[in-house]
Amino acid sequence: MKKRIKDVDINYIQYGKGEDIVLLHGWGQNIEMMKPLGNAFEQNHKITILDFPGFGESDEPKEPWTTKDYAIMLSEFLDELKISCPIIMGHSFGGRVAIMYAANHPVKKLVLFGSPCVKEEKPLSMKQKLYKKLYQIKFLAPLGDKMKKHLGSTDYKNASNIMRDTLVNVVNYDLSKEAMEVFAPTLLIWGELDTEAPVSDAKKLEQLLPDAGLIVLPNASHYAYLENLSYVTKILEEFL
Repeated sequence: MKKRIKDVDINYIQYGKGEDIVLLHGWGQNIEMMKPLGNAFEQNHKITILDFPGFGESDEPKEPWTTKDYAIMLSEFLDELKISCPIIMGHSFGGRVAIMYAANHPVKKLVLFGSPCVKEEKPLSMKQKLYKKLYQIKFLAPLGDKMKKHLGSTDYKNASNIMRDTLVNVVNYDLSKEAMEVFAPTLLIWGELDTEAPVSDAKKLEQLLPDAGLIVLPNASHYAYLENLSYVTKILEEFL
């Protein structure tokens, strides 16, 4: 199914019946990554999962978006589906959007899996410093652009130009202020071995959120919720 929101066709699925759960996938992922969670709760909940614009079968935005743009899209999307005050579960990038949304809209409960939301300044590597120098010199800027594509993360390298700029917008935005404005009960589930969003990020986020608890899963990665699906499902059944 598709809905036209913000001049973009949004692909989504809905199934089950009962209280609304909205599932938000991570960067570079799609509906399929969240279906195992949806399937675990479809007996007593109506499950809604969407492909974010730029991923899966949804259109790419016409210009680079910010986390706020994705949250506005989510708000309009949920309004179209007549979903209000849902339970929202977000993984990684999806958790960023969930925090931005929950800071401005009523949410019954929030679950975040490996969502790095507090920006931490890291020293630039020598290659990054060189790229910045090249970019400042006008006639060498094209070389800087080429280097930029090789210096970024795998997500950055695999993205189109619009989605590269979108990724930069997303990762450079610190959601600390928004986190402090989320009053819904929030559960953080993190993998002990997560290198994309270290447990230290989760602890900072837990301190910012007014009503939050953190569960760290031993020997689990950035995809802890999938690696420990049955255990995570039991935890969520208690939380919900």
